[in-house]
Amino acid sequence: MNIRIIPGVLMLSIGLFVLQSHARDTDSGMHVDIDSVAITVSVSDRIRYGSSQVIEIADKNTLRENFTGNFIQTLQQIPGVRSMDIGSGFSKPVIRGMGFNRVAVLENGIKQEGQQWGADHGLEIDAFNAEYVIVRKGPSSLMYGSDAMGGTIEISPAPAPGDNQIFGEAVILGKSVNENLGGSIMLAIKKNRFYSKLRYSEQHYGDYRIPADTVIYLTQKLPVHGRRMKNTAGFERNASLYSEFRNNGYYTNIAVSNAYQKMGFFPGAHGIPDASRLEDDGKSRNIDLPYSTVNHFKITNRHQYLWEAAGVTLDLGYQNNHRGELSEFHTHYGSQLPPENNPDRELLFKLNTFSSSVKIKFYGSDILEHNTGWDVQYQDNRIDGYSFLLPQYNRFATGAYWFGTLRINDRILLTGGARYDYGRIKISGFQDGYLVDYRRESGYDEITIQNYQWRSYDVIKNFGDISGAFGIVWNVGNGQLAKINIGRSFRLPGANELASNGVHHGTFRHEQGDPSLSSERGWQLDTEYSFIGSKISFSVSPFGSWYANYIYLRPTGEWSVLPHSGQIYRYTGTQAVFAGGEVSLNLRLPLNLNYDLAGEYVYTYNLDEKMPLAFSSPASMRNTVSWGKQIFRVHAELESIATQRRVARNEPVTRGATLIHAGATLDIPAKNNRMEITFLFKNIFNKKYFNHLSFYRHVEIPEPGRNVQILLKINFNHKLK
Repeated sequence: MNIRIIPGVLMLSIGLFVLQSHARDTDSGMHVDIDSVAITVSVSDRIRYGSSQVIEIADKNTLRENFTGNFIQTLQQIPGVRSMDIGSGFSKPVIRGMGFNRVAVLENGIKQEGQQWGADHGLEIDAFNAEYVIVRKGPSSLMYGSDAMGGTIEISPAPAPGDNQIFGEAVILGKSVNENLGGSIMLAIKKNRFYSKLRYSEQHYGDYRIPADTVIYLTQKLPVHGRRMKNTAGFERNASLYSEFRNNGYYTNIAVSNAYQKMGFFPGAHGIPDASRLEDDGKSRNIDLPYSTVNHFKITNRHQYLWEAAGVTLDLGYQNNHRGELSEFHTHYGSQLPPENNPDRELLFKLNTFSSSVKIKFYGSDILEHNTGWDVQYQDNRIDGYSFLLPQYNRFATGAYWFGTLRINDRILLTGGARYDYGRIKISGFQDGYLVDYRRESGYDEITIQNYQWRSYDVIKNFGDISGAFGIVWNVGNGQLAKINIGRSFRLPGANELASNGVHHGTFRHEQGDPSLSSERGWQLDTEYSFIGSKISFSVSPFGSWYANYIYLRPTGEWSVLPHSGQIYRYTGTQAVFAGGEVSLNLRLPLNLNYDLAGEYVYTYNLDEKMPLAFSSPASMRNTVSWGKQIFRVHAELESIATQRRVARNEPVTRGATLIHAGATLDIPAKNNRMEITFLFKNIFNKKYFNHLSFYRHVEIPEPGRNVQILLKINFNHKLK
């Protein structure tokens, strides 16, 4: 299916919308909307009040008002959540300064597994398909195991409607900064015990614009012709099917999805920057070398049995992540010849993941509720390409936990639990014949040559670790809620941290793993105080963490034996501290005005090196004033980003910025249908600024410039008997 079909379907949807708006029906669709909102609020309150963790929830309205076409960038409105960007296409989440393998993203109960260890690897999630998101800030290893040390993002489908109906939506998205044209079509049917939903989404975008004519790398000025970042165009296609069945105490669902993305890399940020590679080709939507492709196929299945006093849930999942990086064949060894097949395939990772989990919940008592669970995961990763960075490996992990809540009285709830995990990773050795020939031709003796011929040795590592947590939820009364949570978390090291050994062009350095690394371990303290009143709402959530073996890339001062690679950066364990917090304030003012404030701060410190950790999020604050009445809402936002001077060795200081944004939403109801129009104006004054977490920050590339965005959505439904 091609995106050109979407405008036609949208016009058909508008026709249905207009025709049905003139029909009479005593059953008001607004009543259905109010009911669904009431249910959502009730579920959200139950989640927040039943956990001692700091939890933020983004419902369908929140996601719509901040929608950008990029799932992680949409969530940046939540204090403590930031986006690590790769151009205008790929992004990955950062929660309280932690990202990569330290933040778990779950969809339909299964952890998303791709190449999340890389700074130039994005998240393969259809932004149009995210309907209800729960963000757990802080350690979540107890419930979700390794890779959840920094928090989790859980994506859940919206609940099925209560009555029988056929319904759907057609969406068009347009963005000026990169001439993005996107769309999504969803069709669903609810009939008695069955509910099914089919969605197809597609986006195409061109080279994005920046408010600068040049970028600077290692004091060398590189031109940006027409203020467009050459070869940053791309597209994505997503298709998904979701189906569920309910019968008394039994519930099952199955979700199948496929996400495909292709995105160009700015030539000056892949390999050694060269002004000749940046000459204007007169095109803004073509994708030339170097570029990246990724295809993520996923199938998940849930079975749930509920009785009066207990419930059992079984989740099963399979994922195939196929990622390739293509670049015109080039060699650092004079003797290396291009491969006969796919000569421009620089790197290829083929990751297969099998996941399963069983959860049992006992809730027969009004005082005590407890859960137990067991997770199993197996991964197999294969590699290809003319370059080498990461060896092939397979990984097995399993863990069992118990978690309980004890209601002392109507005001105080105690939570606590423990978990044990076991992991085993088997890494295949890799012998680099090209390096041997290169060193021999360079005149090195045979002993030195033999010492360097192995880029990766066979490694088999076993890990075992314990995590636990204890917390208190205190409903103070009069709209006040206080939380405190103390926990011990862990993370099993990844294959890249144990065995990578090559030039990572995306980060301009030789990255090297250390097979002797043990798992990360840490202690965390999370607190939250919130107040909800008739005119004012307020929350503050300070946190602090100490890690005994935090794994990071440390410059060694050793010169790499690989040509054109410079210094070796080796994964190393260290003692580290994280601290900070978030604050939010909402004032409901006269004349339908609202004022919202959201701020965040993260402090990191490497206790061994006596300096901050790399990729530390800068402090930021958003001040938003909005006015809304009935079907219309408009807002203006002042975003302030502090200068990030607390940087690691060889990491640049990033200047702060003040940005102005605005937006508006318009809902046009008609019978059981609704037309939604959303406008966003980002960086209105075309301010030049940098994202400290951006992949392109290394080459002094600023963030995209002024962007005008429109989102048009047509919702339609038809009642069934």
